[in-house]
Amino acid sequence: MNVRRRLIPTAAVTAVTALAMGTLSACSSDSAAAGNTDKFDVVASFYPMAFLAERIGGGHVNVTSLTQPGQEPHDLEISAKQTAQLEETDAALHLKGLQPNIDEAIGQSGVKTKIDAATLTTLETHGAGDTHGHEGEGGHEGHSHETEGGKDPHVWLDPVKYAEVAEGVGKAFEKADPDHAADYRKNTETLVGELNALDTTLEAGLKNRKSDVFITTHASFGYFAERYGLTEEAINGLDPESEPSAARVKKLAETARADGVTTIFYETLVSDDTAKTVAKDAGLKTDVLDPLEGITDSSRGDNYFEVMESNLKALQTALGSA
Repeated sequence: MNVRRRLIPTAAVTAVTALAMGTLSACSSDSAAAGNTDKFDVVASFYPMAFLAERIGGGHVNVTSLTQPGQEPHDLEISAKQTAQLEETDAALHLKGLQPNIDEAIGQSGVKTKIDAATLTTLETHGAGDTHGHEGEGGHEGHSHETEGGKDPHVWLDPVKYAEVAEGVGKAFEKADPDHAADYRKNTETLVGELNALDTTLEAGLKNRKSDVFITTHASFGYFAERYGLTEEAINGLDPESEPSAARVKKLAETARADGVTTIFYETLVSDDTAKTVAKDAGLKTDVLDPLEGITDSSRGDNYFEVMESNLKALQTALGSA
């Protein structure tokens, strides 16, 4: 529990007053407050942010996720208890544009350190069709989790971009909790090394393939596809809850035939009904390609790296590279 807002004993007030004109700097009180707690408290918006905080913070942090396991994160309503929690934490880590309600709550909160992962890497626009498509293309009806300007927020599915975010988070932790800066730096370097190794594994694993095209329920793999030279065709665009038009379904069936697509991918946190309907109409199989917005009992792995490796295996089978 953060003690920043607890009453300071009289002796401490006297000491602070005596030092106010001397060696106590404007920011050292914040550093001391973080140091006086058992842990550096971090509130993370959803799993990919919580994972970074836990790996970078190690034993020095206490991480709480606003999105519970199994919750679909995009339209999450933040509770009064969670709003109050933001006022008690040392840092809040989110990815602006993915969860508007959380973005607003963090923006209005008094938390000292606010870390927006969207500012730590370069965001791009990915359409509902292929990775270079345009907003509104192919029956894209929703904007529930685009950033400003229609940018795609799913940067964590590209290990290279996720590593860039990790480096930025690590620097923010170092600044906010300087007593443990060396450990944060070391942990960040370790994590970035693992993400770079994953990038190498994915690139090698997808190199010899028969097809470049894969079909998903919603367009969350744009960065991933761009990184590894693939083309993602999405049923629902960037909004996982929108319904595809009849024209979109027809186009996907034609694409599947033309490009030798065998599989329609769905995800763990959203209903697979649409994927199964489209697959049945087109005579295709279905499988899971997990956008890693949360880990549940049905996830094919217990953490980011395990699920990404499972995604690789699923894609290798679908693309003919297994």
